[in-house]
Amino acid sequence: MKIAVIADIHGNAAALEAVLADIDAQGIRRIVHLGDALSGPIDPARTAELLMARDLLSIRGNHDRALLTAAPDAMIATDRFTHAALSDHHFAWLESLEPTRSVSEHGLFLCHGTPDSDLTYWLEDVSPDGIVHRAHAARIEGFAAGIALPLLLCGHTHIPRLVTLSDGRMILNPGSVGCPAYADEQPVAHRVETGTPRASYAVVDRAADGTFAVAFRLLAYDHLAAAARAAANGRPDWARALATGWM
Repeated sequence: MKIAVIADIHGNAAALEAVLADIDAQGIRRIVHLGDALSGPIDPARTAELLMARDLLSIRGNHDRALLTAAPDAMIATDRFTHAALSDHHFAWLESLEPTRSVSEHGLFLCHGTPDSDLTYWLEDVSPDGIVHRAHAARIEGFAAGIALPLLLCGHTHIPRLVTLSDGRMILNPGSVGCPAYADEQPVAHRVETGTPRASYAVVDRAADGTFAVAFRLLAYDHLAAAARAAANGRPDWARALATGWM
């Protein structure tokens, strides 16, 4: 059974539409979503409507949580823009999402960052001088302790990556549907840059023997229109990231 894995849409409805069309063209009926759906200066309300119309296995990410728990005047600018663009039924949908989820029938565990934190990078780490790199194996394995399912899914860093643990379990980050680059100040100032404006997601296919095949898919869409919309909404930083995949 094939399952599409999407994450980190960040309000980019055009990128999401391209990904959903590609999923439909492959005849894939099951989609799991790993959070950070709406926060972005593009089209959060349209993004919410597209997701709410689908039968998704979905969890919330750190920005989804912030939209529900922080006062608008205390939010970062991106979340504040998103909060103002959403309606009550969009917030109700966000409220319905759990921070993690186990899907035993498909052998999946879903989280946004790590099993215990929606803010922690799982497969990447940041050096003291702000260089993002693949995390050490021991650190990756430590976060996976106690989860017996064979495929662990995470998002948050926007970087497509698959890691196989020493016991054969795998951890998959499908990359970001709608935000190919960003800057952050925690734990130190750093940039995450995929270097491409394409929308990223993954397809997993579980065989009868329980093993998984994994395919990353990176799709072209009208990223320049998304960049123009971000620029029109006062975010030249997002516009550059969407147009190029770099900050």
